[in-house]
Amino acid sequence: MKLYHFRDAKYGLKSIKEKRLKIARIMQLNDPFEFLGVNLKDRDLRCAMNNTKRQLSENHGIICFSRNWDNPVQWSHYSDHHRGLCLEFEVDTSLVSKVSYSNHRVEAEGEIDHAFMKKILTTKFSHWAYEQEYRAFLKLDHEEEGGLYFKDFDERLKLTGVIVGHSSEVKREDVSEALGALCGEVQVFKARAAFTKFQIVRNMNENLWT
Repeated sequence: MKLYHFRDAKYGLKSIKEKRLKIARIMQLNDPFEFLGVNLKDRDLRCAMNNTKRQLSENHGIICFSRNWDNPVQWSHYSDHHRGLCLEFEVDTSLVSKVSYSNHRVEAEGEIDHAFMKKILTTKFSHWAYEQEYRAFLKLDHEEEGGLYFKDFDERLKLTGVIVGHSSEVKREDVSEALGALCGEVQVFKARAAFTKFQIVRNMNENLWT
């Protein structure tokens, strides 16, 4: 399936050039409710879930994708106010899980088993629904560099497109240089704000991007 990953210009080009994506550490995510979408009124459950989150963060991380690239809010939040890039991937469905959105915390009923944990890992507050998020949960056994972990591009994570933000100063030659041998295989274009609706679209006037 086609999924999208937003980055600022510097690290977007770096990801393309190095053909890999950084794996986010669970304890460093920006939502304090991450992996804690369960009702934590019970103190013992609260302690257990917080301990599980910390333990999980020691050897697992995530890469976040979106089902769409045309939402202006995502460009603002995750692509440096439309100055960055959006990377398009063909992603093997076995690599990712779809996030569901809810106004209510999940109730823990019965045994906290694998199915329950997966539900918690893929449940977020409904106000995040605009992201249409998919998540890849990965073990931190990939290449480490300065305390960071990465997932290499491969047949399960294949780069197919690069979309340059409408306010970006990234040039064609910058993208081509970063793509290297992939140049010609990956679709590249500049985005713009739509004229009649709140949406980001492809700028069909190629002369406006040098």
